[in-house]
Amino acid sequence: MPSHPLPPELVPPLDFSFQPLQSLQDLCPDAAPSPTVAVRFPYTGLRSLAGLHPTLQRLLLHPARLRWLDLACNRLSCIEPVLSTLLGLQSLNLHGNNIRDLSEVQKLRPLSELRRLTLNGNPMEEEPGYRRYVLAALPQLNSLDFSAVTEQERRDAAVWGRAQGRNRPHREQ
Repeated sequence: MPSHPLPPELVPPLDFSFQPLQSLQDLCPDAAPSPTVAVRFPYTGLRSLAGLHPTLQRLLLHPARLRWLDLACNRLSCIEPVLSTLLGLQSLNLHGNNIRDLSEVQKLRPLSELRRLTLNGNPMEEEPGYRRYVLAALPQLNSLDFSAVTEQERRDAAVWGRAQGRNRPHREQ
C-alpha cells in the first residue's frame, strides 16, 4: 500500500523548546528539512532573531509556508523587522519576553494573515490602552493573548485608533 505524506498543517511542529541558544546560528539541525508549517523556539534564551531566514531555510522544506512561530519566554527586547517578512504567518507567540515599547507592534502590520498573537508577559502589556492599541494596529486578529477578540472590541479599537492616529497611547499624568 503506498504511503501518503501528511498535509503540512498536520505535520507536528519542529520543537526546539528549552534548547539553550545564544543565537539561531547555534542551531544545527541533523534532519532533512521538514514539511511542517510550525516552529517552536520557547525558553531558548534567544536575545535576537539574527539569522532567522537562513535558519528557516535549513529547517523547513517550504519556509514561505510558515504559519506558526513560537518565540515565547526568551529575552527578545523588540519585535525585529524580520518577523514582518513572514507574510504567511497566522500565529505568533511572543509572550514572556522583554518587549517594552508598544509601538513595536506596528512592525507586524504587513502580516495580513496573522490571526493569533500573544504578547502578554512583556512590559508593554502594562501600557494604558495596550489591548486597544494592538487591535487598532492589527484589526485582523481573532485572538490576542489567548483571548478571543470580540466584535465590540474590534469596533472600539477601530474608533480609538482613528482618534489616536494610531500613535502610541500616552501615560496619564
